[in-house]
Amino acid sequence: MTSIADPAMAQPRSNVAAAKPAVSTRDIRLDFFRGLAMFIILCAHTPRNFFTSWIPARWGFSDATEIFVFCSGMASAVAFGRAFDRAGWRLGASRVSYRVWQVYWAHIGMFLAIATLLAAIDQFGGFDKSYIGSLNLWKFFADPGPQLVGLFTLTYVPNYFDILPMYMIILLMMPAVMALSRVNLWFVALAVALVWLMAQRSVLEALGMLGWHFGFPAEPWSDRKWFFNPFGWQLIFFSGFAFMRGWLPKPPVHRALIMLAGVIVVANIPLSNIGVREFGFDWAKDWRIDNRGLFNKSDFGILRYVHFLALAYLCWVAAGDGGKRLIASGHGFTARAWDTFLAMILKVGQQSLAVFVFSMFFARLSGFVMDQVGRTTWNMTLANFVGFAALIAVAYGVSWFKSQPWRKHS
Repeated sequence: MTSIADPAMAQPRSNVAAAKPAVSTRDIRLDFFRGLAMFIILCAHTPRNFFTSWIPARWGFSDATEIFVFCSGMASAVAFGRAFDRAGWRLGASRVSYRVWQVYWAHIGMFLAIATLLAAIDQFGGFDKSYIGSLNLWKFFADPGPQLVGLFTLTYVPNYFDILPMYMIILLMMPAVMALSRVNLWFVALAVALVWLMAQRSVLEALGMLGWHFGFPAEPWSDRKWFFNPFGWQLIFFSGFAFMRGWLPKPPVHRALIMLAGVIVVANIPLSNIGVREFGFDWAKDWRIDNRGLFNKSDFGILRYVHFLALAYLCWVAAGDGGKRLIASGHGFTARAWDTFLAMILKVGQQSLAVFVFSMFFARLSGFVMDQVGRTTWNMTLANFVGFAALIAVAYGVSWFKSQPWRKHS
C-alpha cells in the first residue's frame, strides 16, 4: 500500500523504550479518512462547485487539509519510522530525503501539467475568460524565465500549488525530530510547539516580534508568503506522527471525553461559515473578523487544531478499535455493497499522492467543462461523481502498476 508518505509494509506493535518507540501497525481508519479527504479536496478545488457549500469545512474551523496532513503524519510514522529504528538515523534521513525528491517532482509535474492545460484552453479555445488568469499565472506566462527558476527553487509558489511544498518542508524536519526523540520526547514537544508559535503572525505581531515570523517567500515581486506555512502546519503533522509512533498515548474511550469533544464540535457551528451564512449570526461574523488569527488557515491557528482534535476523536471512537465498525457485518447485498464502497475509499487513501496530483488537474478541467455546459444542479452533481469515479480509477491503476504484475511472467 503506497500513500503520499509511501509507507512500507507495517510491522507489529511492540513494547520498547520511549527513545526508540514502536512503529504502529497500519489500520484501515488511516486510509479511510484520508480517502474521504481526497474526495472532499476534489470538490473544494473544482471552481464554482455548489458541493463546497456543505463540505465539513463549512461547519467548523478545520477542514480536509487537516485530515490530509494529520493522516500523512501517521502514515509517515509507518513509512519512515522503521527505517530510523532498523537502519539508523543516517539511512532513515536518506529514506526521507528520497521521498522529498519524489514529492518535489510530483509538484513540478503537477504545476507544468495544469499550466499547460490552462494555456492550451486560452490559446485554442477563443473564450472570453482567461484561464491562466483564474490561477493568477499572468506573470509566469508573461516572463517565464525568472518564474521557472522560482518554480524549481520553490521561491515561486502560487496559492493553488502550495500544499506539496509545505509537505516537503515538514518531511525535511523529520530527521531533526527523530534525533530529538532519542534524547527526550519532551524536547520534541518543545521544539514542535516553539516552531508552531514562531509561525503565528498574529501572536508575534501582538508581542512586537513580527520580524521573527517564520515563513517562505511565495513570489519574488511581493512579500507574500506561502499560503500553507509549513512551520505552522507541522504541529498537526507531528501530532499524527506521535500518535502512530506511540509517543502520545491512545486516548481512552470515555463518556466525558466524548461529551467534551461533541460540545467543542457543536460550539464551532455558530462561528462557522454555515453559522454566519445560514443562521445569520452577525455577532459571529464580527467575532471572526476580530479573532481571525485564532483560526488562520495559512499559519494553522490554534482553534483549527482544537476543532480537528475534537472531531478526530469522535470519528476515532465511531470507527471502533482498528476500524472494526467500518467493516460491514453479514453477507447480504447491503453488506457486500458497503464492503465494495469501503474498498474503493481505502484504495484512494492508499494512493493519495497520485490521486491528489490527478485531482488538482481534474478539478481545473472539470471547471472548464462546467463553464461550457452550464452549472445546473444535475450537471454539477454528475461532474462531481465523474470526478469521484476518476479518482478511484487512478488509485486502482496506480496500485496495479506498483504491484509490477509483469514480474510474475519473468
